[in-house]
Amino acid sequence: MSLDLALTIARSGLAAVQRQLSVASQNVANANTEGYTRKSLAQTAITVADMPAGLRTSEQQRNVDTALVNRMQSAGAAAAAAAVRETLLTGIEQAHGATGAGDSLAEAVSGLQSAFIALRATPADAGQQRSALDAATTLADRLNAISTAIGTARQQAQDGLVAEVDGANAALREVADLTLRIRSGGEGDQAALEDRRDQVLARLAESLDVTVLRKSDGDITVVARGGIILPLDPKHDVLSIGQATVAPDAYYGGGGTLPGVMLNGIDITGQIKGGRVGEYLNLRDDILPRFQAETDLTAATLAERFAAQGLKLFTDADGTSVPATGTAYASGSQLGFAGRIRVNPEVAATPGLLRDGTDAVSGSPLGAADFTPNPPGGPASFTTLLDRVLDFTFTGNAAAGVTWPPISGSGLGPDGSLASPFAAPASIGGYADRVTSAQTSERALASQARENATALQSSLLSRFDAQSGVDVDAEMSGLVQLQNSYAANARVVSTLQGMWETLLGAVR
Repeated sequence: MSLDLALTIARSGLAAVQRQLSVASQNVANANTEGYTRKSLAQTAITVADMPAGLRTSEQQRNVDTALVNRMQSAGAAAAAAAVRETLLTGIEQAHGATGAGDSLAEAVSGLQSAFIALRATPADAGQQRSALDAATTLADRLNAISTAIGTARQQAQDGLVAEVDGANAALREVADLTLRIRSGGEGDQAALEDRRDQVLARLAESLDVTVLRKSDGDITVVARGGIILPLDPKHDVLSIGQATVAPDAYYGGGGTLPGVMLNGIDITGQIKGGRVGEYLNLRDDILPRFQAETDLTAATLAERFAAQGLKLFTDADGTSVPATGTAYASGSQLGFAGRIRVNPEVAATPGLLRDGTDAVSGSPLGAADFTPNPPGGPASFTTLLDRVLDFTFTGNAAAGVTWPPISGSGLGPDGSLASPFAAPASIGGYADRVTSAQTSERALASQARENATALQSSLLSRFDAQSGVDVDAEMSGLVQLQNSYAANARVVSTLQGMWETLLGAVR
């Protein structure tokens, strides 16, 4: 081996060590930088004509398990979706009232029943009449509050969709720009650009649960859950959704007024699953419309069963009409009724009607027996109406031996496509209790799902940090080795320089 070749090899060793020292120092400096992954340099021995010729170092490489990264992104999407559901359903749970505190929907129904029992004992007592009227008002107010909370949550879901689509577009544009820069290879530190791209993809995955397919040239394909390939365009938005005001009768689909999520002009709403976008769609178009329908049926059934016995205690906003539960929910006056129900102004003005009744009943289609109200000046001890209310309005029978028509569990929602996940009890109190239980348990399930997804996300992140994060102790140990390597190569150069000087001196 010539002295020139030996010097070349030693110099390449020094250059390689310098680069490795730089990378190691960068690793240590960024040990606590979010999204930073440990970098390394691969070395390749060079041979020319079967003779050693030094070494070559490649560009910085990341030690990243792409399958693990995809799992982390999926866990992040699940956690984000569960957090959205938990947040929006919390307001509805609060509107239902605290069970056991006497102010839940089912307890409000029970409180009204108790007020009628007390009034039955003293029908002419103005104080008991006022107490029964207050209990009816409390129940109507509770139904109004639940309906308002559901409507507010649906509007938040719609507004959240618009915000998430905007965020997803921004993330996709940034991913597209970074991908072009990575593929061009003209900016030097491609590994750092890949770190940045992974951070943006993690943010995108919270909006849309995505899987990333990576190619050797730095290019990627982003596939949203549901099989949707998301185009990468650094200059244009590819997703869109319109603003909308969400009323109880609003829905997405044919004939509906709610907008869908569009991908370059194509509606992909039905394909979107997971992430905050998928959860907002699920809440807006499925869960919350079902909640609204169940609450409306509670209100409508309550009003109708009172009216069937001869007491129009609850009415629609006009103060006179009562919805008919025998009609289809989507096309009847039941839709949104929980937000409009109120105590009959006539009864509020004359509480004595709680004893006497408001309307005669003859040939009720619901099966209630005929009834004639207590006439003006009638007996103060009139109990016929109160007995009917207690025996039938709050129970599963419209009359002796005649059951009420079943409360519908299907054909719900503003488009009639939804169904309750439970069988409807026959009594109004039982149904109200089942509605409260079903709707409030959804929040508890969302909280548990968020905790589980967050725990999985943390576990995966720990694995990722162990594989791809910076171990400062290991880096410092490596630095010591690199210093020794640098010193060894320097000694080789120094020795070769001495040999050259000796050789030149001999020639002179």
